[in-house]
This record gives sequence, structure tokens and C-alpha cells, in this order.
Amino acid sequence: MENNYLNYKGRPLVRCGNEMYYGSMNDKYIVFIRELASRKVNDVDVGTKFEIQLLYTDPDIKGRGKIVKSTERGSFSDAMEFAEAWLRANNKK
Repeated sequence: MENNYLNYKGRPLVRCGNEMYYGSMNDKYIVFIRELASRKVNDVDVGTKFEIQLLYTDPDIKGRGKIVKSTERGSFSDAMEFAEAWLRANNKK
């Protein structure tokens, strides 16, 4: 089966509105990113604040128990670099 998801540094990135999931459900962890604030730049909304959460993928863990770590960043590029570092450090096989 072909993967039709957008990839960033070899990992799937799925977006729905202002929320994104980064990583593979086959790994122990994924990252959830939510845009919390934005501003207009030349009639385009640009994110200015992002919430980042490292989450367990284990379906038996429910609710807030899924959240391992949480932080905020001021740009999407910073959020993605932070998310990549978390996944690289925590999904070691």
C-alpha cells in the first residue's frame, strides 16, 4: 500500500485545520502540534505560537495519560525541529 502522506525528514505529517500529527503510529511516540495564535502577513495567516506534545501511540493509554511532554514554540519551523528532536531521541529502537 502506498503512503500518500506529506513527509518531513522521512516521517508522516498529517494536518487537519490548525492541528497536525507528526510521526508514525507504528512507533512508540508521535508528536501533536496545534497552532495557538497567528497574524496576517500580506493577507496570509502566519502562525506565531504553537503547542507541541509528545504522545504515546499505545491505544490502551487514554486521555491525558498519553501526554509525555509538552511545550510551546513561536514559529512553525521551531516547532517542527523540536518535534523531530523529540521523536529522534524517544523512538530509538
